[in-house]
Amino acid sequence: MTIGKFRIHREGYKIIAGVLIALIALNVAGWLLWTGPTLYHWSGLVASLLFFVFIVMFFRAPSRPVEPDPLLIYAPADGKIVVIEETFEKEYFRDNRLQISIFMSPFNMHSNRYPISGAVTYTHYHPGKKFHARSPKSSELNERSSVVVSSDNGTEILVRQVAGAVARRIVTYSKKGDKVHQGDELGFIKFGSRVDIFLPTTTVVDVQMFEQVRASRTILARVI
Repeated sequence: MTIGKFRIHREGYKIIAGVLIALIALNVAGWLLWTGPTLYHWSGLVASLLFFVFIVMFFRAPSRPVEPDPLLIYAPADGKIVVIEETFEKEYFRDNRLQISIFMSPFNMHSNRYPISGAVTYTHYHPGKKFHARSPKSSELNERSSVVVSSDNGTEILVRQVAGAVARRIVTYSKKGDKVHQGDELGFIKFGSRVDIFLPTTTVVDVQMFEQVRASRTILARVI
């Protein structure tokens, strides 16, 4: 849904409509049950409007076209860098990889994008627990979805969507065999989460710890 230049992500349609109906019902009930208007009525109305604006903004989906470059790896999500380290990746590569993790607060845009172009060679959804997304163990124990993309130059990366403590649902659009393009939508995570990306250890990192990054805008790393 597009309003002027503002686009609402399709994953938010039902939630936004449900929240709007619930807030209208609550406010109407409050005004009918207690004689008004009073400070409580107006406070409730303002709080409802602010909450509704927050929900709408959470499901924003800005257009971010990318000029594809096989040597650049773009951020797959908006948020803050919370991990840059070499680690043993157990699920797919089963060897040492460079892990970069991005924590998404509820105020970040939550549409996830492909960091490189290529073919999807692996996808897997894991049900799991609800540890806080900043916790290191959330990457292996929380609800998560893993996608591996192999570029034409042979670079393989794994992108892992990780649900946080209050996340309701991970949505992944990737299917094995898909041909995908840098900057296209990979999926969406609802309400607070993180995205891990596993790169070859020879990759040159372009970001620093606690840096704020933007999907399809910030260059995370470069292939050499």
